[in-house]
Amino acid sequence: MARALLSAIVEQLGSFISSEFTLTATVKQEVQKLETKFRTIQAVLNDAEKRQLKEEAVKLWLDKLKCVSYEMDDVLDEWNTAMIKEEIEKQQKDEEKAETSTTKKRKVWPLISVPNLFQHRDIAHKIKELNEKLDEINKEREMYGFELSRAIEEVVERPKTTSYVDVFDILGRDRVKDHLVSILLGGGTEKEKLPHVISLVGMGGMGKTTLAQLAFNHHEVMDHFEERIWVCVSEPFDQCRVAKAIVEALGVRDFNTTELQSLLEKICELIKGKKFFLVFDDVWTEDYAMWKPIRDALKSCGSQSSKILVTTRKGKVAKMMESANTIKLEELCEEDCWLVFSKIAFFDKDPKQCEQLEVLGKQISKKCKGLPLAAKALGSLMHFKKSKEEWKNVLDSNLWELEDVERGLFVPLLLSYFDLPSPLKRCFSYCAIFPKDHAFNVNELVHMWTAHGFVESKGNLEVEIMGREYFDNLVIRSFFQESKEFGHVRYKMHDIVHDFAQLITKNECFIINSDIESQSDYNNARHLRLVIPKEIQFPVSIDSAKNLRTLIFFNQDGYNISNLFQNFRLLRVLTLECRMKLPRMKLPHTVENLIHLRYLILFQCNEVLPEAICNLCNLQYLEITQTSGSVFTKLPQGIGKLINLRHLIGDRFLIPKGIGRLISLRTLRCFSISDEDSERCELGELKNLNHLQGSFEIRGLGNLVDISEAKNAQLKKKIHLRELKLSFKKGKDRVWWDDWVPNAVDPNDKRMERDVLFLNALEPPQDLELLNIRWYQGTTMSPNWLMSLTKLKTVSIHSVAKLISLPPLGKFPLLELLTICNVCSLKKVGVEFLGIESENKKQDIIFPNLKHLEFVWLEEWEEWIGIGGKEDADCITVMPRLQQLEIHCCRKLKSLPDFLRTIPLNKLVIADCPIIEKRCQIETGEDWRTISHIPNIQLLEHSHWMKSLELRMSKAPPPPPPPPPPMIYRRL
Repeated sequence: MARALLSAIVEQLGSFISSEFTLTATVKQEVQKLETKFRTIQAVLNDAEKRQLKEEAVKLWLDKLKCVSYEMDDVLDEWNTAMIKEEIEKQQKDEEKAETSTTKKRKVWPLISVPNLFQHRDIAHKIKELNEKLDEINKEREMYGFELSRAIEEVVERPKTTSYVDVFDILGRDRVKDHLVSILLGGGTEKEKLPHVISLVGMGGMGKTTLAQLAFNHHEVMDHFEERIWVCVSEPFDQCRVAKAIVEALGVRDFNTTELQSLLEKICELIKGKKFFLVFDDVWTEDYAMWKPIRDALKSCGSQSSKILVTTRKGKVAKMMESANTIKLEELCEEDCWLVFSKIAFFDKDPKQCEQLEVLGKQISKKCKGLPLAAKALGSLMHFKKSKEEWKNVLDSNLWELEDVERGLFVPLLLSYFDLPSPLKRCFSYCAIFPKDHAFNVNELVHMWTAHGFVESKGNLEVEIMGREYFDNLVIRSFFQESKEFGHVRYKMHDIVHDFAQLITKNECFIINSDIESQSDYNNARHLRLVIPKEIQFPVSIDSAKNLRTLIFFNQDGYNISNLFQNFRLLRVLTLECRMKLPRMKLPHTVENLIHLRYLILFQCNEVLPEAICNLCNLQYLEITQTSGSVFTKLPQGIGKLINLRHLIGDRFLIPKGIGRLISLRTLRCFSISDEDSERCELGELKNLNHLQGSFEIRGLGNLVDISEAKNAQLKKKIHLRELKLSFKKGKDRVWWDDWVPNAVDPNDKRMERDVLFLNALEPPQDLELLNIRWYQGTTMSPNWLMSLTKLKTVSIHSVAKLISLPPLGKFPLLELLTICNVCSLKKVGVEFLGIESENKKQDIIFPNLKHLEFVWLEEWEEWIGIGGKEDADCITVMPRLQQLEIHCCRKLKSLPDFLRTIPLNKLVIADCPIIEKRCQIETGEDWRTISHIPNIQLLEHSHWMKSLELRMSKAPPPPPPPPPPMIYRRL
């Protein structure tokens, strides 16, 4: 952790010295001294971090070093902030020159103080103080006599494993053992690469080595193979050492050469033509070049039936070694974990005493969360504890507070931790701020890491992409585990891993809820998760945590949050969730004190944000969430000053003018065009936001007046967008049920003509995968850019009242999901929808990848025409991959198209379509013959769409009274 922090500081100091910012000679000299001292200390950190595990004095020395490093980071960031504000003021002055009137501009862009002589003196004074502190730390370094770092150093010693195991001590792995043995005894296939490699993958302490020992000593395995070889590989991977270990395991003890080639030749001589079973235990290296010479030697000499078993914590190792079978070792079930624990804890104890302690013992064994090593370590600890009180104390404590457990349990995790690159160490240890059993949101975590500067930039790669690579790396190393919840893949941290993260961040990371210890010392606290239930008074002791960098604050009471902005000025990450119903959380103007802030989440906040938030010029991530569908947040007028903002999250914003200055934006989910001139932010402000990515929605396109606005948006240059939603509704477009409330039809309104022109002007990027169009008023939908979107996978056309024909969607080669909903003027769906020209029907495959098709609420739809006669059917294939077709609330539809009988549909749902339902029920009729091959057919009188809509409408606020006719109404 200290090494990771120091590496980041040294890099910052180097950048600071070489930057183009004007530095006085004094400041530059002091910074250069600091960099030299930090580099000197950096050279001994490997030894210091190793010794801190056993020497308390060294641990205190490292704590001092971390404090100075944090202070240095704050000073450098303070200076960089001043530079950013200077850049903003320069931009302000340039814009003022271009404006004829400066009054309004000064209102939006208040003056910002820039670095002056006094600030130079201030930073020089702070750096001088830090130099003096570092001098003292450097002298202590010499006193401890640390060893200089070597190119490769084994930080924590791993005990060497052997092939011997007491089979009677092993519980809970019978099923996996039997599966592994069956693979070892199997013949394999000719296609499998030789030698046949099987990998056991799992986190430290999961029992990989034990399972390998069980297989190695299984009587059938012993009889099956002519030679059995066990090699403990560990880290670092030494080719000669591994090769020599193989030679010795084959019975040759006096072969003294250290040449790899000679060792490999000897191996070939010893195993030539033999069927061998080789175990490589505890493999860490991912370097294929290191493994290849040994693999090639084994492949060329041994029998084809030979097997190699690898145990590793890294999924990448299994891939690198070209495993034919990979077994992911999971946790023990609760019952097996209890058996492992109780066998050790109750060994040689009086039966009556065991009976008295059993209830507490089962609760303690649950803390192991299925980890065999934890069950053994805790069982060994409890074996020497006799009384209920002692057992109760262990139950109530954190595992990382138990020294006897720590020694045995955390050594394997320390091995994994010290194997991480420096940035990943900081990323992993930061996760101690989250509670146990937390389902991690990967994007949220990556943005937090980025806010703290843990993620290093690499070439042209986006920092978010690098952060995701960091997370994937931690998953591969088993620090995180996949878990599926409600069909979604989530990631969680095993409780033991979480305990380990808390251990290495002790006194830095805190989680405080109902059990508040007023005596805790928060002076060195850097990260705090604070949950204040109603019945608990806010802990005054928290105010001493002046050095906080993360505050995740859940407030259920009426605590005055303005105190937070006075006390915690060094914050990089702040989450404020106000769970009160009313009043909403009001952000104070003192928020501008948090000049270091990069990440801000506001949940259930006041509808108007203060202008002071715009002085947070380092802000990268801003998320605003309102639980009420009718509440919109008005962003401050000076939003354009947040020039480092990369992610603006939320879909209920009133966006002011100036958003176009935020050229660093990667995420802007929604842009609403107001119908009030006073609030208008023109669509043209999107012109330079070309880094936008992911999903983007434009609402209120019906409020547009000038087509130049649509052209100026230049959507086609947003090449990283993958999803685009266009809503042509007029007005505020604030609540969900607006989609089902009728729009007034004005005979003199030119909306129909305008919408066609606007849709044509809103040309999206060609790599779009999802297109959603709502409330469009044109009679046709065929903009000149539509057919260029060849990567579309999802299309939704919703509430387009005047559309009389569908676009040629059958031409899209990758389209998988299509929804046509609330298109009330459409009477016929024919060959134009399939993308077949009426004069020329030569296209081979129509809708080649479509899997799900829905038609909902097409009031006037009468005809769904197929592809015509037998001649056409022979040369055209329609929807060959369609799995599900749903037709709801299409009451005038008379028949189904002929091509349905050739489609291998899995499911057909027809609801609230009385004519077609009746025709499909007649088994001798044409429509029944069209659908009779479908295994799952549902003919429903009442559509789930109708039920869902009626339920939601009953809970929603009543819609406004209908305007005078003429109107287009929905039949609800």
